[in-house]
Amino acid sequence: MGADVREGALDPGRSFPARVLAAVAAKGGPVVVGLDPRPELFPQDLLAWARRQSEDPRQAAAAAVSAFNRLIIDAVHDVAVAVKPQLAFYERLGWPGIRALEETMASARERGVLIIADGKRHDIGSTAAAYARAYLGGGTGASAGDPGGAGGGRRDLPGAWLEELASGLEADALTVSPYMGSDSLTPFLDACRTQGKGVFVLVRTSNPSAGELQDLPVGAAAGNGHGGSPTSTLADRVARLVTAWNEGMPAVHGYGPVGAVVGATGPAELARLRRRMPGVLLLVPGYGAQGAGAREAAAAFGPDGRGALVNSAREILYAWHREHPDRPGTADDFAAAARRAALRVRVELTEAIARHGTER
Repeated sequence: MGADVREGALDPGRSFPARVLAAVAAKGGPVVVGLDPRPELFPQDLLAWARRQSEDPRQAAAAAVSAFNRLIIDAVHDVAVAVKPQLAFYERLGWPGIRALEETMASARERGVLIIADGKRHDIGSTAAAYARAYLGGGTGASAGDPGGAGGGRRDLPGAWLEELASGLEADALTVSPYMGSDSLTPFLDACRTQGKGVFVLVRTSNPSAGELQDLPVGAAAGNGHGGSPTSTLADRVARLVTAWNEGMPAVHGYGPVGAVVGATGPAELARLRRRMPGVLLLVPGYGAQGAGAREAAAAFGPDGRGALVNSAREILYAWHREHPDRPGTADDFAAAARRAALRVRVELTEAIARHGTER
């Protein structure tokens, strides 16, 4: 991949797939670090510092989260293509947690790391538009069916300045849920088309009960009138929609900005969905703590070795606990261990992807 691709990793004027592929080339692999902060697992010296910052436990915990995340980002910024903050871990701390999320995103931008906000958002009308504006930026905040909303008023009115209000939570991409149908994703898809953003649509997840819905038969066999083979599942139907949503979008090496979340704990299913979605970037969770390794994750990659990002959270964030289960460790220890873990994951993945390519 050329230098022009590598140098464009964070250029907001480029499409999301262009930035992803540039970052993978620059960082030497497809590693994403999940920022799922659990303060009870943090080093004791960091927690003691945070407690001195505020008497309010929420604000103290949020200060610890922000500081811990900055340590991790500083440690892995030249290894990780992106960080993926799981929004629930910040929301549980109330407004101080949202502040910590904003500070974390700022840290990632400063260090040249892409941001995938993991919120699995979706809704209809102005609510979906508000989610898109919060996490993907731009836009007016009003839906096409809401001309009197935030973006439908005259710019000479006293509240017109609100149209340009930024949330501070703008990411490069957002995870979204397709359950409410295409119209619930329209504002997110618009951001992909016009603002260089990306989305990752839930297609096949790795949680134990995922099959209760995702494996349900659809199409002709289910008698719903959509056609399709008798063996099509709901996950297959969503995969086809994801492919369709990429049509007409900016693409690089055949990959568009509408990606898919597909778990790595079922490698056969992962490989099957890879074949069904050849031009779709896959976000693959489950590496390490959830039981998937490099061999399983390698099934997500196309014949060219591209096409997927692999997320690891606990395996990297809390690597010190695995290395030294009987030693508490300092903040610096945790950061150094996280770097070692991220480097190891990168080596494991690049080697597995190369082997997978030769075994095709």
